[in-house]
Amino acid sequence: MIQEQTLKELIRDIPDFPTDGILFRDITPVLQDAKAFKEVVCAMADKVRALKPDVVVGIESRGFVLGAPISLELGVGFVPVRKIGKLPAETIKAEYALEYGTNVVEIHKDAIRPGQKVVIVDDLLATGGTASASVQLVEELGGEVAGVVFLVELTFLNGRDRLKGYFTDTLVSY
Repeated sequence: MIQEQTLKELIRDIPDFPTDGILFRDITPVLQDAKAFKEVVCAMADKVRALKPDVVVGIESRGFVLGAPISLELGVGFVPVRKIGKLPAETIKAEYALEYGTNVVEIHKDAIRPGQKVVIVDDLLATGGTASASVQLVEELGGEVAGVVFLVELTFLNGRDRLKGYFTDTLVSY
């Protein structure tokens, strides 16, 4: 299993992105390293596997990069949560706050069946806004959120507070 220190050496810091004062944690070097990427997917899949999901939900866009291979590893379906206007069929929406603004995410109305056990996957837990909006969407469709799993957590932004009551886990914390 990949070590937290190894991940911290691969994840690069980009200051003032996407706006001044934000320190962006860029996971693309992890994705470019085939061994590290595989180890991250396997480690996250082990966390998700323990929750016994029927489906994995990935949050746009890096949640797709991690969630899709995790769903394949587990032999379960994959459902995208996307930014507004990107899904072609009928959707439901949820608005959320970012540390630097607001946004809206959507999910297809027929993406989750009532009673399905769902694990939500994304690359980064910051304020918890995107993840809590995704939880809201899954529950509005009748799904049961078994947990939320991330590659990176920015603990100083207290995103876990918005996910209280849900299993939440990460591979690396800052």
